[in-house]
Amino acid sequence: MKKLGVLLALLLFISISSNAQTQTSSSPNGKVNLSFTLLNGKASYSLTYKGKQVIEESSLGFKIKDMPDFGNSFTVISSDKKSISDSWEPVWGEVKKIENNYNELAITLRDNATKPHVLRIVFKVYNDGVGFRYEFPQQENLFHFIIEEELTSFNLSGDHKIWWIPGDFDTNEYAYYTSKISEIAQMAKKRDGAIFTATPISGAFVQTPLMIKSADGIYMNIHEAALINYPCMDLKFDVGTFDATTALAPDAVGNLAYMRAPTHTPWRTIVVSDDAREIIGSKMILNLNEPSKIKDPSFIKPMKYVGIWLEMHLGVSTWDYAGQQSASDATSDGKAKTKVKHGATTENTKKYIDFAAENGFGGVLVEGWNAGWEDWFGQWKEDVFDFVTPYPDYDVKGLNQYARSKGVGIITHLETSGSATNFERYMDTAYRQMAYYGSPAFKSGYVGKIIPRGEYHDGQWMINHYNRSISKAADYGLMAVIHEPVRPTGLHRTYPNFMAAEAARGQEFNFWSEGNPPEHETILPFTRLMGGPMDYTPGIFKIKKSYYVPGAKEQVHTTLSKQLALYLTLYSPVQMVTDLPENYLAKKDAFQFIKDVAVDWDDTKILLAEPGDFLAIARKAKGTNNWFVGGITDENARTLTVDFSFLDKGKKYELTVYKDAPDASWDENPEAYVIEKITITNKTKLKVNLARGGGFAMSVFMK
Repeated sequence: MKKLGVLLALLLFISISSNAQTQTSSSPNGKVNLSFTLLNGKASYSLTYKGKQVIEESSLGFKIKDMPDFGNSFTVISSDKKSISDSWEPVWGEVKKIENNYNELAITLRDNATKPHVLRIVFKVYNDGVGFRYEFPQQENLFHFIIEEELTSFNLSGDHKIWWIPGDFDTNEYAYYTSKISEIAQMAKKRDGAIFTATPISGAFVQTPLMIKSADGIYMNIHEAALINYPCMDLKFDVGTFDATTALAPDAVGNLAYMRAPTHTPWRTIVVSDDAREIIGSKMILNLNEPSKIKDPSFIKPMKYVGIWLEMHLGVSTWDYAGQQSASDATSDGKAKTKVKHGATTENTKKYIDFAAENGFGGVLVEGWNAGWEDWFGQWKEDVFDFVTPYPDYDVKGLNQYARSKGVGIITHLETSGSATNFERYMDTAYRQMAYYGSPAFKSGYVGKIIPRGEYHDGQWMINHYNRSISKAADYGLMAVIHEPVRPTGLHRTYPNFMAAEAARGQEFNFWSEGNPPEHETILPFTRLMGGPMDYTPGIFKIKKSYYVPGAKEQVHTTLSKQLALYLTLYSPVQMVTDLPENYLAKKDAFQFIKDVAVDWDDTKILLAEPGDFLAIARKAKGTNNWFVGGITDENARTLTVDFSFLDKGKKYELTVYKDAPDASWDENPEAYVIEKITITNKTKLKVNLARGGGFAMSVFMK
């Protein structure tokens, strides 16, 4: 009788599911459960985590231009399930091996249009969330088509706490807001005048990655993976229902994306956990990207680098050879400041090369080396740079030879001035010259409004441009670091020469604006860094700008110890050693940590985490038994306890702690630090006091 009852209940469930056209899939550990529903011909999905509803019934689908009957009353024509459990090793990264375990549900739909269309939706359900994308198979009635609107939504279950920046298709360099969903529209009205291209979208628009926390302690992160040939995803909230709908950047004539079947969209991703550490530790976005396309990655070498960069932001030198001042370098009354020397000279570059070589750093970034700077800043001008012609006081060939003789590479700066069309014309020429002279990497920039005029930084045309610049760089054996691009979506798995990007509010804002609040670096790992490494430029030792400009109010909103910690908490395989050489030489004991800390890792442990408050991360250096630990806090002083149970049992380690002095704080005494050394084991638990806006860094070497 018991078996009969179970059978009847199962048959009843199947019957109800069939009538409702509902299909489900769960994560391998059973904690994440996805439901796909087709009701009255409309497709939707929902998500639960440990039995709690985290995404309520949310819409799926598209509006296709000039096809008003597309998606009109879908029918399920097939569904497929499979399970995958494998692993892969990244060329570089936070861990040596990445597990890729998920259950897949693929639904194929056909609408009842006069000429029917077919759409396939693929869901991959991981232990830490779900990724899904749309696929347009090859078919008779759909070939070339234009996306008019993507209908994907994320219907949240309440007025959650979120960490966000305003929706804006031209910049992601905002400081973060922390608020309820219902407060977005009101808080987003303020325009950030320090951002040259800021054009926030009016209303309750936010950018992804979006970090979320529910009242009952469920964390979620909404983003995307494998952004190729498609505009970047922002979200528009209905603050009454807490439903967020996809918002895509249009092109110059108002279209969103030009597609050709067979094709597919990027993955929409939802990372979910009741432990904030698991959000940061998720590798789902990487797993949703294609494997590496680079057959021989031997030219890809993670490194630390110094550069002729900060001194321009401080006003110590200038980018342009003529010494003319840009609009941003004018005084408050509009008068030009006193001219300053050109930074990228042969003599100055040699000084940085020598400093890099003496301290074991692999690269020297040189900005302002090439002709064109004096005829650009702030102008919507197409032909500014040719990317190969140096200023008269910069010896391209000789400096590259000198650098190679010292075991150092020149990282060439390629500022496009927003003129992507111009960079497209010169790209091969610039890459060929870098390869010829032996430059291992470049840093490109996209400051300004985009040319072709009418295009956005985050539109389909520019997405294709960024990706083309990366893939073509690989053909020339070049590593790429990109500033002012779209935020990354894990493409560094497919193109591991894509080392890092800015794509958020970087450290430079501290020197010519109100800067980044102390909580900024505690939010970035939960938002911007979900898609890939960030070139944040850590390592500032002279915290206050008044050291260079008497009376200046600008400063970095951290302590010196926190600057050391950022090498661990803000991951990048190419970390800048940002400050001026003389500032490091004045504090050699603290500088030792920067010299020691690695940039490529075999293992990573997220020890403590709460978005907007604090973070502590331990990382094991590639091919060694050495660990490094970094911890940071927001504007509040706090005590964090580091549990060293991740160390090998029965082994002793020498621990060097770089931490805030008792009287340190980000605003009043930011450069005060102390260094302590002790012997520890895997049983050690160490309490560390962090100052307001402070942090700590640790090197852990096996004895």
